[in-house]
Amino acid sequence: MNFIENETAQKLRGGYYTPPDLAVFLAQWVKEISPKRVLEPSCGDGVFFGALAQIKGFKKTSVTGFELEADEAAKARARATEVGLNATTVHSEDFLQWALDHMNDGSVKFDAVVGNPPFVRYQYLPEPFQQRAALIFKELNLPFTKHTNAWVSFILASMSLLRPGGRLAMVVPAEIIHVTHAQSLRSYLGRECRRLVIIDPEELWFSDTLQGAVILLAEKKHSEAEKGEGLGMYPVKGREFLRLSPSTVFNAPQSINGKTVQGKWTRALLDLETRSLFDELEHHREVHRFKDIAKVDVGIVTGANKFFLVPDEVVRDFQLEKWAHPMFGRSEHCPGIIYDDQQHTANAAKGNPTNFLWFRESAGEIDAALNTYIELGEQQELHTRYKCRVRSPWYTVPSVYSTEVGMLKRSHNTPRLILNRIGAYTTDTAYRIRTRDVGAEKLVGCFVNPLTALSAELEGRHYGGGVLELIPSEIERLLVPLPEAVAIDIANLDEDIRNLPTSQVLSRQGKVVLGAMGLSRAKQECVLEGWRKLKDRRHRTSSEPALDAI
Repeated sequence: MNFIENETAQKLRGGYYTPPDLAVFLAQWVKEISPKRVLEPSCGDGVFFGALAQIKGFKKTSVTGFELEADEAAKARARATEVGLNATTVHSEDFLQWALDHMNDGSVKFDAVVGNPPFVRYQYLPEPFQQRAALIFKELNLPFTKHTNAWVSFILASMSLLRPGGRLAMVVPAEIIHVTHAQSLRSYLGRECRRLVIIDPEELWFSDTLQGAVILLAEKKHSEAEKGEGLGMYPVKGREFLRLSPSTVFNAPQSINGKTVQGKWTRALLDLETRSLFDELEHHREVHRFKDIAKVDVGIVTGANKFFLVPDEVVRDFQLEKWAHPMFGRSEHCPGIIYDDQQHTANAAKGNPTNFLWFRESAGEIDAALNTYIELGEQQELHTRYKCRVRSPWYTVPSVYSTEVGMLKRSHNTPRLILNRIGAYTTDTAYRIRTRDVGAEKLVGCFVNPLTALSAELEGRHYGGGVLELIPSEIERLLVPLPEAVAIDIANLDEDIRNLPTSQVLSRQGKVVLGAMGLSRAKQECVLEGWRKLKDRRHRTSSEPALDAI
């Protein structure tokens, strides 16, 4: 978990400014409707003002900008004056509060919105801003979650201030496509807009952050009765698309509606053949939703992992042997799909924290050695942390149990289940899985296949660095084939996963698992290619094609 004290000032204010050439492209697109009033809800130092000024016809346009930082607001005003946007007003105040004051005022409507909203986590916002972010959702009758990033509220507020037929053009985080906390926004845009287009680059546009970004082009419906076309995806490589007219780009992708864009928009990244095949396999009698064959629970929550998860050296030094139990919790602890004594010994030899300290009363009285270790924790003020201070005593960890199957919360290429042969414990970096009417080995073995891998890409989310993460509700929706006729050598599969590229393992497992369902080789390859496309997109870090690396 990241803590606010560890973040840079730039990240805390979400200050990543749009490259000028992208800003000009967005300004050109909104200019096509000859806007008289333009909103820039987070103008920073005025990069979009410079972009507007480069396009003929904007000099007399009324431009309203907002920038909370006074120094940046002053720069924006100076930029507007310098480039000749004389009808520009920059407010050095919170845009969300201003929006709340004017959302229901019919006289305050804009023809166009351009900008790059701040990328700031909800928990990093000061409390007044958190309250305003939540109130935006309430005013629009939308479900709100405290995981919501500031950019979501900015887009919602901006869209609500847009007149019918108006246009919104923004650089937004790529996570708009897949994160759960943006579902309210995706649904709202789907209802409000005639047409939506995402310009999706292979590379990162912000060199000083791992945060992927896309361009959102949205045209609001002219009336409630107008039927929305849906969402179009426009993948790009490099800056070649900037040579095209914005209207050409906006009208190029085929719009997709219905099931594909009702939830996450990740499905829209796939071609029609792959989407159709995925839907077909979803209803196959030997394909199951994860929630129907297994139960997912979070791992043990200690509140202070460095205190409770320790290497053998700490156990020896503090004589904690009777309190120590085997554990794993990271991908490097489980390079395959089997966690056994051999893997545990190898982890311990590397000095990994392979011991979970469980100070339960049934193990005996607190002796001098344990008391010394507890005092060490209190000197570090661990007992004042929230998860610890709500327990009595603070060093007793609740909900301690192990399961025969585990699953790491995050993965690089594709998630996998872990066959836990020694009853090791897992922390909240992993999930505890209990099977229902299916053997643990069969579930672990069948879980590795192209269909489940593709399902994980469609259900999961990813952030900077391209790591795939799944929360319990997303795991429950995964598709898992369990053919009656399948035969999997779990030891050989474990060895393959440790030594072969993921794509090769999935290809082999496609033959074994999907082939046992009667799926043709061509369809197996179609599913595999769908996974590869989404995985490569998730891993993108430059304009070079992504590689399939373990």
